[in-house]
Amino acid sequence: MKDLPTIRGRRYIASLVAEGEHSRQDFKLTIDNAHKIAHSVSAFANAEGGRLLIGVKDNGTIAGVRDEEDVYVVEQAARMLCSPSVEVEFTAYSVATNTVVIQASIPRALCKPVRCKEADGRWRAYYRVADENIVAHPLMVRAWESQSPIQFRLDATVERLMAFLDANPEGVDNRSIAIAMEMSQRRADNLTVNLIRSGLITFKYKAPNFLLIRNNENPE
Repeated sequence: MKDLPTIRGRRYIASLVAEGEHSRQDFKLTIDNAHKIAHSVSAFANAEGGRLLIGVKDNGTIAGVRDEEDVYVVEQAARMLCSPSVEVEFTAYSVATNTVVIQASIPRALCKPVRCKEADGRWRAYYRVADENIVAHPLMVRAWESQSPIQFRLDATVERLMAFLDANPEGVDNRSIAIAMEMSQRRADNLTVNLIRSGLITFKYKAPNFLLIRNNENPE
């Protein structure tokens, strides 16, 4: 690579490829669409961060980078098609004679949501689930925009909602919460956002929907 120093990394890349694609890793043989790659940048940044292995086929075959422009397309996507922009770190690994794989490391965003510009001009936030980039639920985005966590008083309304979630451990959508709690959708959504911010509830993805569940993990 002309502008990117190459280091030896056959075993390292092989170990990563053996993991397959998952919530923090995606394979890309080539990078030919800045808008699509911006989906990946947004999704990783809004989740736990992750990496793209450029020069690796979807089935895990290491083919090597075919075009040095791939790096610049990723940079364009991260800096110009994501808001706020994302700084991606690139490392080039030599895995065989004339075969190079580039690791593009995308950090977890400190300021969420990271939205990306679609080809039609609209801005959307994505979230990484397993090996997919999913459009984030609007209430997830609202909770991210609120930023700091809050302390929430466990009054009778909150206790009723938590009991409802306990009775539906597989998750419920926000419309079901409004019905169960006998309140307007707007009020239910506001309550949901505050409970997400407090760490008491969270989303899980069950295709094709994001569902709300009780958060049994310690809030961050």
